[in-house]
Amino acid sequence: MSHATVRIPTPLRSFTGGADELRVDGRTVGEAMAELGRAHAGLLERILDARGELRPFVRLFVGEDDVRHLDGLDTAVAEGAVICIVPAVAGGRP
Repeated sequence: MSHATVRIPTPLRSFTGGADELRVDGRTVGEAMAELGRAHAGLLERILDARGELRPFVRLFVGEDDVRHLDGLDTAVAEGAVICIVPAVAGGRP
């Protein structure tokens, strides 16, 4: 089992008691997200859809690599890896 750090974006910190980083265990990104969801009610539903797939407006990165370009939620997590949750951002000047 690998230990990883998950970086939580500001819009999701209300689910983590304000924490911006959390340590999780998991051999894959999916296992790490499942642990995160068990520990923080309501968070996983913002990341995965009802089928358990990554929502289209959320990106997950392991290091600098988007998991969509790797093995998705089956992407391996090395010891000490950093997983970043990046929600879509919209708006700005017209």
